[in-house]
Amino acid sequence: MLEDLLSGAWQSVVFGVVGVALMAAGFGLVDLLTPGRLRELIWVRRNGNAALLLAANQLGVAGIVFTAILTSYHDFAKGLASTVIFGLIGLGIMALAFVVLDLLTPGKLGQIIAADETHPAAKVSAATHFGAALIVCACIA
Repeated sequence: MLEDLLSGAWQSVVFGVVGVALMAAGFGLVDLLTPGRLRELIWVRRNGNAALLLAANQLGVAGIVFTAILTSYHDFAKGLASTVIFGLIGLGIMALAFVVLDLLTPGKLGQIIAADETHPAAKVSAATHFGAALIVCACIA
């Protein structure tokens, strides 16, 4: 019984570290897709557009990790591999969704997101990001 508890606790730590790493990669992805540095855009300039996109990205990545863990194999190694693989696929799909939305709409989406004035395109971009993550979640289940 104690062995099962310790094993579960250890697996939780490993899955948690992987989840946080994937969320950090998501931060890097949004930073790459938007001009300027996210740290400055959000925490210094208080840019709501960039904050909304990053929040959608972080929730999307967390949703993918959650779904991968919830549906993971009984084998810890396979479950961990599934979490990493689907997490990376999710990041790629979210980036693709951003690029496609940018191609379908006027202007440069990254510049719109980085602009100081609130823009409705940020909501559409955030929904597209999160929607792409939900698609990946459905593929896992």
